[in-house]
Amino acid sequence: MIRAYSKLHNCQEPIILFGRMLALGLDPDKYTFTFVITSCSHQLSLVYGEMVHSMAVKNGFESDLYVGNVLISMYSVFVKLEDAHKVFDQMSDRDVSSWTSLLCGYAKHGEMGRACEIFDKMPLRNNVSWTVMISGFVGVGRYIEALSYFSDMLCDDEVQASEAVLVCALSACAHLGALDQGNWIHGYIGKSRISVSSNISTALIDMYAKCGKINCAAQVFNGISRKDIHNFTSMISGLSIHGRGNDALCVFYQMLVENVKPNEITFLGVLNGCSHSGLVDEGSSIFYNMESLWGVVPKIEHYGCYIDLLGRAGYLERAFKIVKSMPMDPDIIIWRSLLNGCRIHRDANLAECIVNHIGELNSRSCDGGEVLLSNLYASLGRWEGVVEVRKLMGERRNESNPGCSWIEVGGVVHEFRVADTFHPQIAEIRDNLNEILKKASLRGYVAKTMQVSFDLSEEEKEQAVAWHSEKLAVAFAMMSTLPGTAIRIVKNLRTCEDCHLALKAISKVFGREIIVRDRSRFHTFKEGDCSCNDYW
Repeated sequence: MIRAYSKLHNCQEPIILFGRMLALGLDPDKYTFTFVITSCSHQLSLVYGEMVHSMAVKNGFESDLYVGNVLISMYSVFVKLEDAHKVFDQMSDRDVSSWTSLLCGYAKHGEMGRACEIFDKMPLRNNVSWTVMISGFVGVGRYIEALSYFSDMLCDDEVQASEAVLVCALSACAHLGALDQGNWIHGYIGKSRISVSSNISTALIDMYAKCGKINCAAQVFNGISRKDIHNFTSMISGLSIHGRGNDALCVFYQMLVENVKPNEITFLGVLNGCSHSGLVDEGSSIFYNMESLWGVVPKIEHYGCYIDLLGRAGYLERAFKIVKSMPMDPDIIIWRSLLNGCRIHRDANLAECIVNHIGELNSRSCDGGEVLLSNLYASLGRWEGVVEVRKLMGERRNESNPGCSWIEVGGVVHEFRVADTFHPQIAEIRDNLNEILKKASLRGYVAKTMQVSFDLSEEEKEQAVAWHSEKLAVAFAMMSTLPGTAIRIVKNLRTCEDCHLALKAISKVFGREIIVRDRSRFHTFKEGDCSCNDYW
C-alpha cells in the first residue's frame, strides 16, 4: 500500500500508513523507508522527510544504497544541497544513481560549478548524467559549455543521445546562432535513425529560425505529417522574428483550419509578427478576439506585444490610453515598449512622461528607459536633457547592459563586446574594421551619430559607434571566411541605427549577406538593403 501511494504526488497516505505501521509495532525495512521518503519528497514541507530520515538512521539504514539515493533526491527537491551531499558522503556503497541524484540537485538549482566537480569524479556516467549536465548549462545560459559537453558525450561509446539531450543541444545552438553545429545535429539525428518526435521537430524549427535559416525551418515544419500546437507555435514565432508577419498569420490560420487550438504563447508569436510588419488592423483584431473566440485571456505579455505594435506604427496616444486602462498594472516592459515608439517617432514630451512612470515602479528598472530617453534627447540635439538624464542615472547607479555579439566561425563560437579588448585577434580585427568602414564610406556610408549620448566632436562620435560589437564580429568574419560567405551574428541588444546603416553599406560594397539576430528580430542585409525595410 505504501509503495502504491508513494507514486502519487501530494499524497500523505504513505506517511499515515507508515505511522500506523509503527504504532502496531511492525519494523520497517529498507524498502519501506525508500517508498516513504519518496512520498516525503512530494510534500510541501521537509518536516516529514527529516523525521523519517532520523528513523532510518535509528534503524541502521543510513548507509543503505536505496535509502541514501532517495534521501539525496528528497533533500535536493527542497534545495538542501549540503544535506544531500552529507548523505552522499556517508554512504558506504554508491551507484550511478547516487552520483546522478546529487549531480541533478546541483544542476537543477544552477550550481554548475559544484555539478562539474561531481561529474568529473563520477566513476561511471550514463545518459541521464550527461543530460543533466547539458540541460543544466542550457538552463543557466552557458550555451557554449552545453555544446562542449554534448560533443564530449558523443565520444562516449556507452552513451547514445536521447531525445532530451538532443533538444537541449539544439536549444543551445538556437541561442548562439550556431548553425553549423545545429546542422550537424540534424544530420546526426538522421544518420542515427533516431525517431523524430514532436519535441525534436519543434527544436529543429526553433534552431533553424533563430540561426537565420527560416526556409529550413519551414522545410522541417512542412515535413511533419501531424502538426501539434508546439510545431505551429514554433513556426509562427520563427516567421515573426524574421519580420514575416503575413506568413505568420497564414500559419496561424492554417492552424485554425486544422482544429489546433492556439495557446498563450501562440498569440505572443502572432502579435509579435504583426508588430514587426506593421499589421495594425490584423493585430488589433486578433488581440481583441483572443478571449471571445479562443478562450485565452490576454496577459501582460500580450498587452506588451500590442503596445509595441501600436508604438512602432506611430499610434502613441492610442497606445498610452490602453496602458492606462489595462486590467493589470503595467510593468517595465510595457513602458519601455511605448518609450521605444517615442524614440522611433521622436516624441520627447511623451517619453518624459513615460520615464516618470517608470521611475515610480522601481529605480532599478529605470536604466533601460533612461537610456532610451537619453538617446532620444541626443538625436534631437537636446544636450542639456542628456546631461540631466545621465546625472540621474549616475545617482541611481544604473548601468545598461553592454552590447555583446556572437558569431560562429569554423564550428567555434566567438564573442565580442562593445569596444572589445579581450579577443586574441582584436588589434587585427580593429584594423580590418577601419579598412572596411573606409571602403564603405567611399560608397556613401556616413556614420549616424545622432544617438551618441555625449556632447563630443563628430570625430569622437564616429569612433564611439565604430567599435560596436556587431561591427567587430563582421570584421572578424570577413577576415576569417571566404569571400561571398554569409555572415551570421547574434546580438543581445537592439541594433543601433548606425550599425544598421553600416551593415547595409558593407553588404553592398563587399557582396556579403549579413544576417543579424538582435534582441527582437532578424535583419538580413543584402546588396545594400535590409529585410526589415527599415521598420524595426
